[in-house]
This record gives sequence, C-alpha cells and structure tokens, in this order.
Amino acid sequence: MSANDMRIATAMAQVAEDLGESTDLHETLTRITRCACETIPGVDFASISVRYRDGHLTTFAPTDEITTRADTLQYEMREGPCFSAASDRNIVNSVDIGTDPRWPTYGPAAAALGLKSQLALSFYENSQSRGALNLYSSKGGLLSDQEALAELFAKHAAIAMGHVHAVDGLHDAMETRKVIGQAIGIAMERYSIDEDRAFEFLIRVSQTGNVKLRDVASEIVKDANRVRADA
Repeated sequence: MSANDMRIATAMAQVAEDLGESTDLHETLTRITRCACETIPGVDFASISVRYRDGHLTTFAPTDEITTRADTLQYEMREGPCFSAASDRNIVNSVDIGTDPRWPTYGPAAAALGLKSQLALSFYENSQSRGALNLYSSKGGLLSDQEALAELFAKHAAIAMGHVHAVDGLHDAMETRKVIGQAIGIAMERYSIDEDRAFEFLIRVSQTGNVKLRDVASEIVKDANRVRADA
C-alpha cells in the first residue's frame, strides 16, 4: 500500500469511527468535510448542502468562509454544481467553473472568489431532505478524476445524517414512552383503576379531543405536578 493509500485509509477509518462515537450532526459532518480536504487530491474547500422538501437549502460544516459564500451564491442564483447535485440525484463536475456554459451567472461569480473547479455529489438522506457534498478547488481540472474517492465521503455523510436522526428518533420514542407511563400511573392513582383501564382512559381522551396521545399524557403529568406544587 502506497503512502497516499495509507493516508486515505487512515482518514476513512477515522471518519467511520466518528460515526459510531458521535451523535452530534454538526461535529460529525465537520470531520467529514475536513477529512475530505485533507485526503482528496486537489480539494481546498468543502461543505455539505441540504435541500429540504419545501425547496430551501442550508449549508452544513463549511471548511472556510469562501465555501459558505460560494454555496450561498448557488442557492440565490439557483444554478451551479452544488445546487444541481442537491436538487437531483447525480454527480456534477466542472473542471473550469468560470467558463462552464451550464452556469453563466454563477461561474464568473465563483471565479471571482478564486475558485477554478468544483465537484458536487448528491446523496439521499430521507424523504424530507436531500444532501450534497460540495468540493472546491482553487486550481482548474484537478477534481475530474476524484469522483470515486469523493463518493466515499458522500456516503459517509449520508450514513452520519441517518445515524443521528435514528438516535434522535429513538430518544423521542423513549421520552414518549416515559411520559405515557407517568400519566398511566397518575390515572391509576387518581381514579383507582388498573393499568389497562388507565391506558384505555388516555386513548379515549386522545380520540375524543383529537389530540396526540403524548400530548394528553404530558398535560396529565403537568397537571399532577402543579397540584403537588400547590399542596
């Protein structure tokens, strides 16, 4: 294995380890974009764009202010590799962004920032949003043969976002179960009924009032806490 291959393998192993250790989305994505700059030949700057279902885009983990500015230009102009990759499932490569006829407005603006070439790779996160890894170079043409390596980082970003949301979903489910359990206990004590009847009571209130079961349970717990505080 060459020194370059070893460096790449080490970087990817570190990113993979980060995915298992961190549930902080910003921290994990920042490590991914930083490692992309350190590992992929020719990459000077990197960021991740997320396009939400309502159409608006947001930048995560930019490695430099110039990246944020370039991303924002593409969002506002609605053109450029970053915008295209976040809007459609594809890989968009421009070896000379300043003269690329596909982006007559963004291209010259990017060149004015000192950017020469750009590579953007889309990845799907879930039905609510779509992401893209954005790679920028201050030298022309250097990213044209880096798509395979860049795809590894894009896949890591997709896994990271899915992992964090899975953890968040599990946390929400546990919190919901906890508050419903508390409400059942309160109903059992207040109305002298068993656990099954208490749960049926919560469901009946939820259906009658057209209110989510968790919200019903939360209100019962809050009311009980207020009574205890006033006692």
